[in-house]
Order: sequence, then structure tokens, then C-alpha cells
Amino acid sequence: MQHIFLLSAYETSAMEFFNRLEAEKTDLVLDVRLNNSSQLCGFTKEKDLSFLVPRLTGAVYIHDLDLAPTKGLLDLYTHKKIGWDDYEAEYLHLLNERGGEALYHERYDPYQSVCLLGTKTRKRRSHNEALFEVIRRGI
Repeated sequence: MQHIFLLSAYETSAMEFFNRLEAEKTDLVLDVRLNNSSQLCGFTKEKDLSFLVPRLTGAVYIHDLDLAPTKGLLDLYTHKKIGWDDYEAEYLHLLNERGGEALYHERYDPYQSVCLLGTKTRKRRSHNEALFEVIRRGI
């Protein structure tokens, strides 16, 4: 059975981040963030993780925009125009339209330990939480 866990790209040190990947015996870091290239991402920028993850943990790093929210939806949430419940509902609707659960299983079922990388902070939740629940129900 596949093990899936959540990790946030924010409010964590590189040591905590990579130690967690090792502790979970991660073989796939699945980055479901829409934005992963700005300076705000620090060491979790796509170009850095695509280099560091395989070298430090032996895991594969994949950025999958099919499992990310749209810019418009994310902006509504991050600019506090909608709350978490509405954001989650809209994200799940979008995921369903894209066939996200089936896409996940087609692409990532062979992996044993999957890290769903999101953007949770002390003040904001991340869509990777909703994705996690959808995948967990289907396993």
C-alpha cells in the first residue's frame, strides 16, 4: 500500500525538509504548487528541488500542474476574497473536471512513499490537503 504524506515548502528549514523526506523513505516528491519559482520559495524552488531531492534522498522530484489550482482560484484565496471552505470546494471541482484522481493513480501509483508538496503556512492552508484526502479515499 502506498504511503502518502504532506509537507509544506514554507516555514521549514532545509534540514527539517530533507530529514522528513529521509524519515518517510520518500521515493517521490510530488510538487503540486502552482508557483514554485519565485524568490519566496527559498531552497524549494523547482530548479533547486529538481537538483537536490535526487541527490540528497534518492527520490524523484516531479512538478505536476494538473494537480495545482488555477491562478485565478489561488489569487482569490491568497487575497482573502474567499475562505478555505470555498477554496477547497472550488479546487475539488477543478480537480474533478481534470480527472485529477485518475491522473494521480495513472502517474504515481508505482511509488511507495509520496510527499505531496504544498504551501501551508501558520495563516493559510494548502490545496495539497484536499488532494491528499481525495487520493486517500481512492487507495
